[in-house]
Amino acid sequence: MNIQQLEYLIAVDKYKHFGKAAQACFITQPTLSAMIQKFEDEMEVKIFDRTTHPIRTTDIGAQIIDQAKVVVDSVMELKNKASILNNVLAGRINLGIIPTVSSFILPTEIFDFLSKNPKIELNVKEMTTENIIKALKSGELDAGIISTPYSDAEEFFSDFLFNEELMVYSADKIANDNKDEFILPEDVDVNKVWLLEEGNCLRTQFENICNLKENSLKPKNLDFMASNINTLVQMVDKVGGLTVLPELAVSQLQENQKDKIHRFKKPFPSREISMIYYKPTYKQKILDELVKSIKTSLEPKLNYTQFPQDFVKIKPQ
Repeated sequence: MNIQQLEYLIAVDKYKHFGKAAQACFITQPTLSAMIQKFEDEMEVKIFDRTTHPIRTTDIGAQIIDQAKVVVDSVMELKNKASILNNVLAGRINLGIIPTVSSFILPTEIFDFLSKNPKIELNVKEMTTENIIKALKSGELDAGIISTPYSDAEEFFSDFLFNEELMVYSADKIANDNKDEFILPEDVDVNKVWLLEEGNCLRTQFENICNLKENSLKPKNLDFMASNINTLVQMVDKVGGLTVLPELAVSQLQENQKDKIHRFKKPFPSREISMIYYKPTYKQKILDELVKSIKTSLEPKLNYTQFPQDFVKIKPQ
């Protein structure tokens, strides 16, 4: 028996499929199957019922896997302790990030963090806030990056990352009576708004800023809700109307697209982004350093940092 076999058991129990488990463990399916069969023979127990689809973990197997998780966590904690004593940041982190944040910090801040810490293994998944909460509770994730404050996340520890302004992206010049570059929520034509799908906190935040209605630009025989910000931008560019964009998304627009950005009149609406997690043991130092790295990189780039008194936070619920 070895640690790898225990990790394979945990993976099959999670995915209920030998092929998917093998892919997640970066080995071939025959190798994984053989290792698990060897473990079952050595322990003289049947961990999985292979006659069912999906594969079922036996009652005895479930108890074995629970203990295997304890052993694997203990081994990882031991490895991390050794790394800390050697002043080396190392370990594996499973991280969930909401889609309206991941595409803007993953190829920059997180990639930069990993390049400076090559012994850290980071497994990142794009997930809605609700699914991040569920995955944290089930142990699938070590941490999640979401918009806060979020009531269902109150049982977790929370480390603030950054505040970013929420802006309007519009195909048309938004008319207002203020004769300046800023707009009021009532200036927004709520009949022409493109929104993200239900369950996305950015959608809720925009709904909290403006009273929204069905998009009149959408064909009556089209049922459409976008799952990412890039799709919203394309809909505005191709069809017209408007949407809301977080500040980090604005920084990645083409120059001609940036002309379509409008700021709300003060107090500027903003959202708070934080990392949440159960208080870990051996992974705490990695999370602390990741939080520090993201904050240090982003804070100087965002409007909120310069004049926080000019902003109001919009809740994600």
